[in-house]
Order: sequence, then structure tokens, then C-alpha cells
Amino acid sequence: MEEEKKTESEAPCECGCECGCENEDGKNKKCCSEKDSKKMKNIISLVILLGGLFIGSLFVDVAQMVRGSGFSTKNLNRSEIFQSEGKTWVAYSEPAVPVQVINDDSCDKCDVSDALVWMRRIVPTISTEKVDYSSAKGKELIQKFGIKTLPAFVFGSDVTKTDFYSQAQTLFTEKDNRFLLNSDQIGLPVGKYLESPAVFDNDAISGPKDAKVKVVIFSDFQCPYCKVFFQNLRTVMGQYQDNVLFDFKELPLDIHPQADNAALASECALEQGKFWEYADKLYAAQAEWGATKDTSKFKSYAVALKLDTAKFNSCLDSKKYKDKVAADVQQAADLGLTGTPSIFVNNNFDSGALTADQLKGMIDAELNK
Repeated sequence: MEEEKKTESEAPCECGCECGCENEDGKNKKCCSEKDSKKMKNIISLVILLGGLFIGSLFVDVAQMVRGSGFSTKNLNRSEIFQSEGKTWVAYSEPAVPVQVINDDSCDKCDVSDALVWMRRIVPTISTEKVDYSSAKGKELIQKFGIKTLPAFVFGSDVTKTDFYSQAQTLFTEKDNRFLLNSDQIGLPVGKYLESPAVFDNDAISGPKDAKVKVVIFSDFQCPYCKVFFQNLRTVMGQYQDNVLFDFKELPLDIHPQADNAALASECALEQGKFWEYADKLYAAQAEWGATKDTSKFKSYAVALKLDTAKFNSCLDSKKYKDKVAADVQQAADLGLTGTPSIFVNNNFDSGALTADQLKGMIDAELNK
């Protein structure tokens, strides 16, 4: 059979396309220019590239999940809560808040675990940095903020973007865009004092003023625990009176109705050089005068101790030492003290009805340094 011949119009174009085109002379002409060919190749390449990126992103998400090395940002942005490896992760709208925790590792009472649990309930996005109080950074922060107790918490500036700060700005002291949390105002326990309370010339003092060890007591004459401790204190004073200074400061509590009068009466006795004897009488007869509402019992004790009663009575009636008692109360507040008895042996702090042996142990530890 004779092979059928293709017409010129049915022959392939010069570019190889079978488009069946022809020119005026009946000749094939180019129907696919080089530009058209390159354009088609670019489109194909772009499709391959975009497809690869899409498949690659899916692979990264899956691979991260399999390896446990991370999570898809896309998925995280769609989630408020998710779990992984026994932990639950929650998304917060508040920023991360850095907190410098200034502390002393050698202090047994300076554990911050409970404090941080409480803080994270209020500001869940805090991240902590441990700062040793004796380091250069620790000393700088202590000096800048006048820190007197440990542990101390200094927040970064992002704390101002939290709901907690907006509702409780008075709990913070700001300096150089950093914020010290006033721990005493929210009842966080003190672990360590960086210095002992100041001793003043008008305090009730026993022992040498230049003593290596100073024992400072904040006490309430109507407090039953103070009564027990004071008896132990007097025992210890007899053993260390030559080389330890003992300082009694007034801290009458609002829950004791006669505590203010007792404090004023003891200061009037101090004026006549009989504070410690008068204090002995007040604690011994605590139940007696505690049941009264006036100052008659306090005046009768002055008579028993052979004080100048006219001078004593005038002192008590005029509340001559009201400002002195208030100054002691303010000093206690500045130290974050809320209860009695509060006891300092140099800058070591304890509270409650310490036994004589416990107090002696604290004193000996300081004397042996």
C-alpha cells in the first residue's frame, strides 16, 4: 500500500510542535518561540518548588513530633493548651517576666520553693535567675534597693504589663526600671537578715555596748509566749552579761488591750534605772494586770520596787514615752516583724518561746566566729 503523504500543513513546525500552522507560501512557521518554551519551564519549576515547600513543612511538623524536638508553630498558634510527655503546656497572653532571686545557699530558712509556687499562681509566666547575695551582682542589687532580708525578689520591667502589677503596684519599689517585691507586706517569711537591728542609747540595754554579740528582743508584756521566753532570757543574761549586749524593744500588739500601758510603764521604770526589775514584775504578774483596764496596777508595782512614785505616776499618766514606743514599733515594721517574741542574735533571727539552751546555742555560735 502506498504510504499516505502528510501535507505541509500537517508536518511538524520547525520548533517541533505539531500545530499545523503555515505561512503565506504554504511553508511551516514557528508556532513555539524560545520565549514561550522558557516561560513554560519556569512555571513547571515554580510548581515543583511550591509543592516541595508544602510537603517539606508537613515533614518538619511530623518529624518534630516524632523526635520530640519541638512543635509546629502553626499548631501552637491554634492551641491554648496541649500535653506532651506527662506535662501540660498552657498559652498565656502576658509576657515572660524575669525574676532575680537574691539568696544565700547556706541559709537553712531561705528556701524559696513555697514562695515561687505562690508567685506562679499570680504571675504564671515568671522565669527565675538565682543570684548569690555575696556576688558582685547580689551586692549591687542589695545596695541599690536597700535590701535588709533574704530571700529577695527583683522583677524585670515586663512585670508592669501583668494584671498583678496593675492591681498591686504598692507592693513594689522601682529603681532603674527594675522592681523589688516588698515581701514583708504580703507575709512572705524572712529567712535571713543582712544586718542586726540598730541599738539606740535610750533602749533598755544590759551588757557592754561594744560587745561582739548583740541580742535584740522585740517583745509584748501581755504576750504569754513572751513571758515564757523572758524567763529563759533572764537565765541566759546571768551567764553572758559581761560579753554580750542584751537590748529589749517594745512591740505591743493590738490584740492585747493593756500591752500599750505596760510598755509605757516599763519605759517610765527605765527612766529610773529599774527596767529589768520592773519587766520581771510585769511578766510574773501578767494575768493580774492583764485583767484590769486602768493603770493602777502598774503604779502599785512602782511602789513595790521603791521607785519615785510621783515621778513614775506623772510619766505614766502623761504617756511620756509614747513616741519612744511608737519608734520601736516602727523599727519592727521596717524589719517585717509581725509577732512576738522576735529575737535577733546579731543578724540571726528566730521567734517564739526559745529555750535557754536554744538561745545559748545561737549566742555561742556567734562568739565562736
